[in-house]
Amino acid sequence: MCTLDGCGSHEHLGPPPKATDEQRRLFLKGAAALPLAVVLADPMLAHAAGHGLDKVTITTPEGDEMVAEIAMPHTLPAPTVILIHEWWGLNDHIRAVAAEYAKQGYIALAVDLYGEPPATTPDGARALMSSMDPVVATRKLQSSVEFLRGHKDSTGKVGSVGWCFGGGWSLNTALATDIDAAVIYYGNVNKTPEQVATLSAPIMGHFGTLDKNINKEMVDGFERSLRIAGKTDYEFFWYDADHAFANPTGGRYDSEDAMLAWNRTMAFFDEHLS
Repeated sequence: MCTLDGCGSHEHLGPPPKATDEQRRLFLKGAAALPLAVVLADPMLAHAAGHGLDKVTITTPEGDEMVAEIAMPHTLPAPTVILIHEWWGLNDHIRAVAAEYAKQGYIALAVDLYGEPPATTPDGARALMSSMDPVVATRKLQSSVEFLRGHKDSTGKVGSVGWCFGGGWSLNTALATDIDAAVIYYGNVNKTPEQVATLSAPIMGHFGTLDKNINKEMVDGFERSLRIAGKTDYEFFWYDADHAFANPTGGRYDSEDAMLAWNRTMAFFDEHLS
């Protein structure tokens, strides 16, 4: 579920984190590092950060194909994480985050559930999202898990993380597979006790108190479903922030909460995927 202006608006209500000209020059030459938020807020830097990913083709048993992109860490073997894009599709923003996950020691697989060029407008994103077949998407994610478990450089541990549209699909991945951990950033968690009965992975959720769609009523209902189904291995965090607070390309970006959510996510994956 996404709000009218989406998972991170392309119009700013306030200034995003910004690199100086010298910092940009050094980063583009590969001679300097920058905080992830600064990279993501600058399209040229995000493109540079994510350009080194390799394309891989994931094929389901039913013959559906998906071209995903993979980032490799220096130290192998390594645990793995599936990154699921916002409603925009697989863009440089997600590629750059995948590259950062690789720097943190994970094999990072950025999936593309649309198989189309990413959208740049809410109408375009809405069209992509509505045209996607959820049954096929589930099969692609199941096959992505199998791909990573069997990867020659994998430890066999697999996690998933997604934002907005991708947050809901990170949960769906945990319901449809036996992954080892799942993280949800302000994604649709409207599930019944029967739907969560298959959950075996620990989950972490990040939600904003100002989010009118992925709101407390929805998350409380999800927690009730988990309890009824006997699921206890979950933790939800609430931030004084709005939807898409972790996306520095949007006017709702909250730097402190984004960093706190990032650190919690890294600690969660370190605990469950190491």
